[in-house]
Amino acid sequence: MTFPAPRRLSRRAFLVNAGVLGAAAAAMPVARASERIASATTAPPLWRTAFQRGLVYGSSTATWQISDAEYRDLYVRHAAILFPEDDMLWYRIRPTPTSGLDFTYPDRIVGFAERHGMLVFGAHLVWDEGFGDGWTDDDLWGMSQQRAQNVLYSSVRGMVERYRGRVVAWSVANEVVDSHGLRRDVPWYNTIGPSYVADAFRIAHRADPNAMLVLNEYGFEADDAFSSASAKRRATLRVIDSLLRDGVPLDALGIQAHLVAGPFLRGFDPVAYRAFLSEVAGRGLKILITEMDVKDSGLPADVSVRDRAVAEIYRRYFDVALQEPAVIAAMTFGLSDRYTWLQEDYPRSDGARRRPLPFDGQLRPKPAFSALRSELSTAPKRAPFWIPPRALSS
Repeated sequence: MTFPAPRRLSRRAFLVNAGVLGAAAAAMPVARASERIASATTAPPLWRTAFQRGLVYGSSTATWQISDAEYRDLYVRHAAILFPEDDMLWYRIRPTPTSGLDFTYPDRIVGFAERHGMLVFGAHLVWDEGFGDGWTDDDLWGMSQQRAQNVLYSSVRGMVERYRGRVVAWSVANEVVDSHGLRRDVPWYNTIGPSYVADAFRIAHRADPNAMLVLNEYGFEADDAFSSASAKRRATLRVIDSLLRDGVPLDALGIQAHLVAGPFLRGFDPVAYRAFLSEVAGRGLKILITEMDVKDSGLPADVSVRDRAVAEIYRRYFDVALQEPAVIAAMTFGLSDRYTWLQEDYPRSDGARRRPLPFDGQLRPKPAFSALRSELSTAPKRAPFWIPPRALSS
């Protein structure tokens, strides 16, 4: 991937430490590879399986990924909602502080989705990463309040207006919460002040009143070396409550669900997690699973053992998350191990390739595919919130 180097301890750094999996992983059941491949090519695609239960399934991708025709065919078969990995980030749309908005890459990715009857989840309008070499730390932290407001708010307004009626939901604010509340180690917080989050939602709503506006966050599933999942859940609810009290047009919580194998298998509390989802829903918000994958550090290099462990994590996670009726969409952060940010940013120390996604690098279905398909097909049925265009034409 072409993400610029992070300027702070990001979610990527939080994912570095993973625990080890015990011998129990070896006992997890798995279908034979030949059976999985046959099933994946003859069974309904994942998006249709999900839609039969009232859910929308999709995945992230990027223009440079779908230039691979073999992968593009797989993506078109299985996804009904598209999450642009980097085509809407600042290094694409505003490569320097003084440049105007460049819609070249967003136009391409939105056009691809429309040609194939997919919805689009726009990401991200406000984030403190995703800046390229044209931005320096002085540019980000040294702007006056007026200048920062002009730069940030014009970008939010310009993007949402450009794709009004074409992007069904926006990740308006991404990774703006820590275990205490709104993060303070963000350029926009320091140049504009804490109102930048509420301002961005209001500007986006004015630009497209019909788009779903999302607060997108991570770290809710299990404790790690850096943070407490329960503290993050409580802090996020406080931020949501504060925004709603102020009349901010917040429609949904996006849950990234980047899961780390060891901590998840040891520390995921399904009862507490289910209660958290209910609390979010009780505030009138929808819930989207936006970036699900499994970081396999700490798991054995042996592919069969590792794949069974990753599949078990898919099963355990979605078995809880999809019980909540307010969950309307599930997206994996990629579809195939051929294109995963985890391999590029955090390769395994033993040299084995990362295997976090439903399909392997040769686009063959893995146990994670079977687990995901099973969970989607047995999820409690709900009335669909969105109907992907491809569902109307098939």
